[in-house]
Amino acid sequence: MEDVITIDNFTTKMSPFDPSDATNALYGLVDMGSNGIRFSISNLSPPRSRLLQCVYRERAGISLYDALHESTPDSNPFHFSKKTIEKVAETLARFKTICNGYGVHEQNISVFATEAMRTAKNKDEMLGAIKTASGLVVDILSPGMESMFGAMGARSGFEHVDGLFMDLGGGSVQMTYVNSSAEVTYDILAAEAAKSMPFGAAKLTEVLASKDDSHEAKKELRATMKETFEGLVDRFPKLKEQAQHDHGITIYFCGGGFRGYGSMLMHTDPIQPYPIPAIGGYSVPGDRFIKWREMLHANNYEEGKIFGMSKRRRQQFPAIVTVVQALVEAVPKVKQVVFCSGGNREGVLYMKLPPHVRESNPLDLLPGGYTFGKSIIEDVTGILTSCLTPGYPNVFGREILNYVSKQIWLDMGDPDDANSAKALQNPISGPLAGLPGMTHKIRAILALILCSRWGSDLSPGDKRLAENLQALIGHELSWWCQYIGSVARCFATVVPAPPSSEKALNNIVLFHPSTSHGLGKKGHKVGIRLKIDIAASARNGLAIGSLEDLFSKVGKGLKIDWKVVAEVAE
Repeated sequence: MEDVITIDNFTTKMSPFDPSDATNALYGLVDMGSNGIRFSISNLSPPRSRLLQCVYRERAGISLYDALHESTPDSNPFHFSKKTIEKVAETLARFKTICNGYGVHEQNISVFATEAMRTAKNKDEMLGAIKTASGLVVDILSPGMESMFGAMGARSGFEHVDGLFMDLGGGSVQMTYVNSSAEVTYDILAAEAAKSMPFGAAKLTEVLASKDDSHEAKKELRATMKETFEGLVDRFPKLKEQAQHDHGITIYFCGGGFRGYGSMLMHTDPIQPYPIPAIGGYSVPGDRFIKWREMLHANNYEEGKIFGMSKRRRQQFPAIVTVVQALVEAVPKVKQVVFCSGGNREGVLYMKLPPHVRESNPLDLLPGGYTFGKSIIEDVTGILTSCLTPGYPNVFGREILNYVSKQIWLDMGDPDDANSAKALQNPISGPLAGLPGMTHKIRAILALILCSRWGSDLSPGDKRLAENLQALIGHELSWWCQYIGSVARCFATVVPAPPSSEKALNNIVLFHPSTSHGLGKKGHKVGIRLKIDIAASARNGLAIGSLEDLFSKVGKGLKIDWKVVAEVAE
């Protein structure tokens, strides 16, 4: 009865999204994983299809793996009980009703299952009950497709990726290599090379509980992990080059098991309280990731609630650490690890998009701010860029400055303290919080730039948040954030109304920065001397001294002895 999705048939089994049909952009997805069943409804409406905007999500705490390994008197190994089948069928029927309420077309509802369903001996009975209760057909993913959708879901959160992709679920752990800058068919190459290893967090937890099986399972896990990694190295020359380089390999993680390890790393992060709650985009250097003993110690001896860790995840944490330990032994040097919020559901959605949409930069599509024409945004961004001196950090690229440009004149009627707080929170817990395209570093940069645009007029609580964001990105990048934000503040003071055309900005204000020595009261500091030319038409009533003072706080509170001296030309 089951319909198995494989690398060979997924393009015909799973219909692509048609951007021209705006009435058919809602998609309902069910991921029947080994540790739980996750539902979501997403809106792929253009022009922000690439963001995979989720409008509804829910999780049912039904462990299909546990259901196959019940120890009740009437249980049968690798069989779902009638009670489990009824519960799952009722749960899927509920989600179908929710999809109907949101107006999701029936052909846009997909249900897919992974390791637990692949191994169930009475899967047909389960699939039949689901069909009867909800009318929904379950697609079973082959191991290769599970790896590809997991990897593409994780990949969907970033513009470019290059590294190992790993997914740790309840029943299995997948590994493959993805380089989005390689061949056009990099997704297929990743799927063909992917390996599924039967060492999921739930399955391994059960095995480790048995003294007789524990040692042999760990030995087999280490050997399989090493063999899988070496097979990928032999297959992908770029990965081999990274493995032999002193810097090492970047690893992208998805799946509940690895996200649990990421939550523990965040809980023990040197920056406390850690300023960004979402695990997606959180990264740590390899030399910290490999300290699995410290993570295990924290799990074993900290009795209070750990953010991002359920009771079940903490019970499985020794098994998660066992997988991490095997990975550390297999990979010669880890450069950094990046935790991803996307998984199978996001991967399915991502693969429905046309190739040119998939490979677009999500940062270009972030919502909010004024809706300017392209030429106006380019002009404003050009003015911001003109303030940067040679050698500025390349993270402040076009996409970030374009977003800042659209925010400069937003909420001009609100007080500076309210706008400072909103700007600080927006990328972290506001409208941008759940969107892809941003590492924690990028979120911190956007928050600090736009907070500085409003003068960083913060309450004590938000001030602590800003300080921790500065600690996250370092003092140098924080200095540039303050500088760019101050430029935006100065710009909006001279041009207080949102520009309606390119002519509205024509030589109204020009910035001329230069790296300079001898700055500060004693002439001992280095930094930027910023000369500002303001058109006569914009000078009426403008307090020149106050305008120059907008830059006096750049660098305040940072352990970096750089200064900005602004001078408005006569």
